[in-house]
Amino acid sequence: MFKIGDKIVYPMHGAGTIDAIEKKEFLGEEKEYFILKMPIGDMDISIPTTKIDEMNIRDVISKEEADKVLKILDEKPSKMSNNWTTRYRQNQEILKEGDIYEIAKMVRNLAILDKDKGLSTTEKKLLNRARRILASELIMAGSLKKEEAEAMIDESIGL
Repeated sequence: MFKIGDKIVYPMHGAGTIDAIEKKEFLGEEKEYFILKMPIGDMDISIPTTKIDEMNIRDVISKEEADKVLKILDEKPSKMSNNWTTRYRQNQEILKEGDIYEIAKMVRNLAILDKDKGLSTTEKKLLNRARRILASELIMAGSLKKEEAEAMIDESIGL
């Protein structure tokens, strides 16, 4: 079980620090929530403590793992579907799963595709969201500032 001060990743939202554990009443039922402080966007997210296992929540990667993530961004693109709707659904699933290595591959592939052919508005939004999620974990793993993490990602993918 996680505790206050732990750095965790909440798929689809990114990495943050458990700032508090609070009891809140919702629909007449009192439940316990982790309050997750996010390093990007200055927001807090409430996560029911009873739902942690089914939400793919995990610890933040180590600094060494963050270095591996940055190396993935430098690699050549991997095969993706040519159909943007199929690709979008596959990438949404990657975000839901929360695997940082797969998210890094997705960011790399979409960034390269955007440079080469351009992305639809929907896929550009997905790329920006994935970049934020990636940056938030790099921030938490390496004690970086937001600007530093974003610059490292942009440099690796050639933006």
